[in-house]
Amino acid sequence: MKDEITMQKEYDFSKGIKNPYTKKTKAQITINLNVETIDYFKNMAAETGVPYQTIINLYLTDCARNQRKISFE
Repeated sequence: MKDEITMQKEYDFSKGIKNPYTKKTKAQITINLNVETIDYFKNMAAETGVPYQTIINLYLTDCARNQRKISFE
């Protein structure tokens, strides 16, 4: 006879701790980008083996951390 796992009707989480990584989670958004921009990051992804969404996130994170300002000229 196999060991059976049964679910309890209720669980006590009163002694649980919060996930320390929740502040580091990502939020899914919709963003419109030029096809040329997407192609640029997809080509970089193909060269590096890193997903293009990750590369875009790394680039934008670097811009934010270094407080880079955009030039509209």
